[in-house]
Amino acid sequence: MLLIVESIVSDGDVDLRDEYRALQYDAWTEGELAPVAGLTQGRLHEPPGVGLALLLAAPYAVAGPVGVELFLAGLLALGFVAAAALARRLVADPWATGGVLVAGLSAPAVGWSTAIASEPVAAATIAGAALYTLRVRDEPTFRRATTAALLIALLPWLSIKYVPLAVVCALALARWLRRRRRGLTAFAALEVVLVPAVVLLTVNERLYGGLTPYAAVPGDPTGASSVADFAGRSERLVTLFLDPDWGILVWAPFGVLALFALELLARSVRERLSVALPSVVDQQVTSGFLVALCAAQLAVAAFLSPLFEDAGGFPGRELLPVLPVAAALAAWGLRHAPRAGAALGALTIAASLWLLVGARVGDGELAPPSGPLPWGGAEAVVAALAAATVVFLLVRDLWDERALR
Repeated sequence: MLLIVESIVSDGDVDLRDEYRALQYDAWTEGELAPVAGLTQGRLHEPPGVGLALLLAAPYAVAGPVGVELFLAGLLALGFVAAAALARRLVADPWATGGVLVAGLSAPAVGWSTAIASEPVAAATIAGAALYTLRVRDEPTFRRATTAALLIALLPWLSIKYVPLAVVCALALARWLRRRRRGLTAFAALEVVLVPAVVLLTVNERLYGGLTPYAAVPGDPTGASSVADFAGRSERLVTLFLDPDWGILVWAPFGVLALFALELLARSVRERLSVALPSVVDQQVTSGFLVALCAAQLAVAAFLSPLFEDAGGFPGRELLPVLPVAAALAAWGLRHAPRAGAALGALTIAASLWLLVGARVGDGELAPPSGPLPWGGAEAVVAALAAATVVFLLVRDLWDERALR
């Protein structure tokens, strides 16, 4: 990605042939880099595309790679600010702010906060798009609708893998505008979403010779070529959360509360609380919308990601785009399971402290994520405890529901 940014800043184009010849990447990485894409009309244009590179060009021109890292960290922080606003639609403070704060300080968020990749930007964009889309449901003004549409339109420019998330947000935006009979506003929002999408397809066709940047890369971009290949990846739905080495619940046990929020939503629907308490409708709609976003990204991570977790990356990359959204759900779960949430939050902060200390000490025993800390080799035990906590919270909630009946 930095090589594309460097080409934009220095040459004004995204042809990387001269950057590879000049070994511009020597200052950023060790070893020799080789292009992954073939030539398109005699030029070398590599994925992930130009959208993110154009966004990062200004901070890179001002302060180099450090400026880009600070810019990405600031965007991710804004994403969690938006997540706190989303959480307040589900539960009051201090649960809303506290839950989002723990998630924002979790090891996956800290580890990827300065990574020069699309995920931190996507996390902030999705959180903002979700917030403004829900605000359109409250009051469908032109400003709110166009702001939501702009954020939705930005997602495909960051990466093609965020198209499912953009579709979920766009469908929700269109539905709520239509139900409130805002035809002109809906038309303007639709234009804001579709015009950048058409421009992106045109740019991809010119630069990469296809509809996506991966058209210039030989082979299947997903790493799977048949239905059987995709079906064989279904086990990722479990290992993505509970793998002892890089499962996200091992590194951020607080995420258990986001899964518990699914039961809270299901219970609210089963008991038809919205009939007795009309205010519960907003809570159900908000949580259902956030769950749909998380489900879309989970499907992409499980079935479309070519590499489930690269050897040199920190865990949690595949789910980072919806981490702020999941944080809002976790805050709702925290309100209904405060004691378990406090214990899970303490474990999550402990993992983050180890990450920060290990990065500073770097003595081989602390260096994340290969050292024996934070769990001293007991990662499998932590994964089992996370799964057991999910089961316990679900059984307890079902028992309480039965007792009330």
